[in-house]
Amino acid sequence: MTILIEQPQVPTGIDHQVDDIHMKNDTSNELVLDGGFLMPESNAFGQTFRDYDAESERKDSVEEFYRMQHINQSYDFVKTMREKYGKLDRVEMSIWECCELLNEFVDESDPDLDEPQIEHLLQTAEAIRRDYPDEDWLHLTGLIHDLGKVLLHEKFGGLPQWAVVGDTFPVGCAFDESNIHFKYFKDNEDYSNSTYSSKNGIYTEGCGLNNVMMSWGHDDYMYLVAKENKTTLPSAALFIIRYHSFYRK
Repeated sequence: MTILIEQPQVPTGIDHQVDDIHMKNDTSNELVLDGGFLMPESNAFGQTFRDYDAESERKDSVEEFYRMQHINQSYDFVKTMREKYGKLDRVEMSIWECCELLNEFVDESDPDLDEPQIEHLLQTAEAIRRDYPDEDWLHLTGLIHDLGKVLLHEKFGGLPQWAVVGDTFPVGCAFDESNIHFKYFKDNEDYSNSTYSSKNGIYTEGCGLNNVMMSWGHDDYMYLVAKENKTTLPSAALFIIRYHSFYRK
């Protein structure tokens, strides 16, 4: 499998502008997985992945998290957060200093993991290095992919978990029923908005994912941090960082 990210053609008539990922046609940084990719049925601890219906101590708290997220993540909220945090005027820290901040937090949305986030970062980077030893850019991407969760820390505003973690989804158009715990979207202010609740909403069909506003959280924040700081990581890394919580069945 090869990850190819092409620059989308932006159609006219889109009502808002979302920051573009600067894509390159250079294929030197493509990730080639010669043997393909097979998703394992369980993790290293013998547990299944992202089973929200499995009986566990975290089941009720995870559902409560998604109730709050689905109610509060409206188009106007996301637009406000992007404008506020896109200024990148909070604090200046090294990568490792940010990693250490995450030792204080456990992701309340994750049905699989209850370890501090710093452990997740290190495990991810090491697993990628084991499987793809020659892709050093991918090792780094694995290490920093969740660093945006520093938004939970008071130095970065101390946002509630529903505004930082969890699966992401498009806003400004109808919520898709494949979203986990879809029923709670009915209490979102956009659900009854005639424009935002239509199939395409504010978008033009075929506009491309790059021009769709996603729910606010650590993914988009870390993408903005990397992009605005002129990262030398390839465009594939930015894509992974920005959309790694965007799941679809």
